[in-house]
Order: sequence, then structure tokens, then C-alpha cells
Amino acid sequence: MTTLLEVRNLRKHYPIRKGFFSKQVGAVKAVDGITLSVEQGETLAVVGESGCGKSTTGRAILRLIEPTDGEIRFGGTDVRALNPEQLRRFRTDMQMVFQDPYASLDPRWTVQRILEEPLRTHGSAPAGELKSRVEQLMEVVGLSPYQAHRYPHEFSGGQRQRVGIARALALNPKFIVCDEPVSALDVSIQAQVLNLMQDLQEQYGLTYMFISHDLSVVKFISDRVAVMYLGRIVELARTKELFAKPLHPYTQALMSAVPVPNPGMKKERIVLTGDVPNPETPPSGCAFHPRCPYALDRCRTETPELREVDAGHQAACHLL
Repeated sequence: MTTLLEVRNLRKHYPIRKGFFSKQVGAVKAVDGITLSVEQGETLAVVGESGCGKSTTGRAILRLIEPTDGEIRFGGTDVRALNPEQLRRFRTDMQMVFQDPYASLDPRWTVQRILEEPLRTHGSAPAGELKSRVEQLMEVVGLSPYQAHRYPHEFSGGQRQRVGIARALALNPKFIVCDEPVSALDVSIQAQVLNLMQDLQEQYGLTYMFISHDLSVVKFISDRVAVMYLGRIVELARTKELFAKPLHPYTQALMSAVPVPNPGMKKERIVLTGDVPNPETPPSGCAFHPRCPYALDRCRTETPELREVDAGHQAACHLL
């Protein structure tokens, strides 16, 4: 397989400023040294608790927010080295589906104008073909072209998210960051949107980074899974291997919280003590050690590196 995206030591720190002169006194380390790659045509899921840096990672990769440090290469191109005009042209290959279908669409615009906007901005279709192109996009995501004159508030949540997907597809991208695209939807609508995304991936050869906290959704749609904790990746493996044999104690705790649809099956629940540490002042050593039931003295002083434990299965834990 061809590597489409390579990320090395990606960091995003938000400065904390105080005083009359706004002197920087610290930083919130939202993303703190992430290294990963995404193969062409695959779906890489990024999971973890709220606030672990999943969405910030996706936005930093697309340069919707500027990374503090690190290297981002897409198809061999250094994304961080692009100037504003080059980045604007590069946007045709990298798009995003946002989490909230209620907030990501302009309520003052009709769906026709929402889907026309990226085509106009990038000159991807002549003025005379805009209407037919919008109709084609709506049909691709399972909406009727006659609905193009409606405003976002006239659609259901699932239909709004389909509009968001259609907007992301408008420029024929290679890579789409999906930031919890089904978390705001009912379960039945989630299934429809997930099936749609898989069909579109097969039809157009798309590559996804799928950000979610719902492990059942991740198990259904992803090829590989990266588990994040406090701005770092603590485990990375193929989906089947991760669910069959989670190695990191944090991943094991996440897996134990997944409900089993069988009343007769008992499952041991791993309950973590304490709260997620403050990313402004993360713990020394392994960030998970204050909540880890197996922490060693080494864990409190030495930060574990993400390394390959089994073939294609990486974890950052001194216990391994």
C-alpha cells in the first residue's frame, strides 16, 4: 500500500498568558509529539476520552490550526512549508467533515449555495455547470436534488450530516478528516451515515481519519486504531488485533467499558481512579501513571516511547 499521509512529532501547544503585558507563563499541551502514517484507501480511527487531543490533531494536520512543531507530509508534499496560496490550492485534496451538523452549515444559505461555495472558490466547475454538479453531489449522498433550495434548519440531523459529507466531496479530495461525524445522530441514523461513508470510500478510493470516542463505531468502520491519552498516542494497531488483545492499560480500560449485547455474558469492568491530568501541567514520566493500577517506579520518571510489541502492533508502556 502507498503511504498517503506521514506525521512526525506533531505538537500543538496553546500559550497561557497573564499580566498587563500578556507574558507567557505556560502552555496547554493539547497535542504533544504524535507520529503516525495513513495508507491510501484505509480508515485510521483516532479514539480516546474527551480532551485528549483527537480533534486538535485532525485540525492541525489540515492546518485549520497552525501546529507548534512537527512534520506533516501529504503525498510527499511538506504541508507546513506551503504558503497561503499553495495551501488554498492544496485544500482540494484534504477536506473535513465536522462533528456538529447543526453548527457547521451556514443557516443563512440554502444547500445549493453551501455546495456551490467550494466549487466557486476553487474554480472547479464552470458557472453553467454548478447546478448540475450540486444535484450530482446530493444524489451521491442520498438526498433529492429538489431539496437544494432548502435551508439547513429544514433538514433532519442525519440529512444535515449528509450535506456536510457532500460539501467535503465537492472538490474530489483524496483524504477526509471525519471529526466524530455521527456522535450527534440517533443510532439508526448513525448506521445509515456510516454505510454511506463506506460506500463512498469504495466508490471514490477515499482515505479517512475517523475521530471518535465510540468504540463500537470504530470497530465497524476502521482498518487501524490509534488510542490517544493526554495528547499522545499510547497504542496503535489493526482494529481486529486491538479489540482482541489490547496491550496498554488505558486501552484495556476503554475496552472494558464497551457494553456487550448479551445479558447472559458477564464482563469485568476496569474502573480508573482519579481524573484526567491537566494538560497544562502533565505528570512526569508516563502521563497515565497516576491512574494506572500497574504503575512502576519507572513509570513516574521515564516517558515510554511508542514501539512495536507485535507485528504491526505498537504501544507505549514500560510494562511491555
